[in-house]
Amino acid sequence: MSKNTGGAAFPRPTGEYNSAQDGMTLRDWFAGQALTGGLSSEDESTGCVYTTTSDYTREEIAAREAYKMADAMIKERCK
Repeated sequence: MSKNTGGAAFPRPTGEYNSAQDGMTLRDWFAGQALTGGLSSEDESTGCVYTTTSDYTREEIAAREAYKMADAMIKERCK
């Protein structure tokens, strides 16, 4: 897992009627976007781009791949 989260994705400063909030990390935002893209790229034969293996469920594989993509995006962004 990457230690670089990219910082806050949608920070909100303190205002007259609200307190400061960091919101989700940029890494979480990127992973969510990657997951959405992966799940929308369904394979006609399997019904999904992510398939199960004997060790992991489809959901576990999808989540792991989404965070790998997020880490790659943060790494590229930092160049």
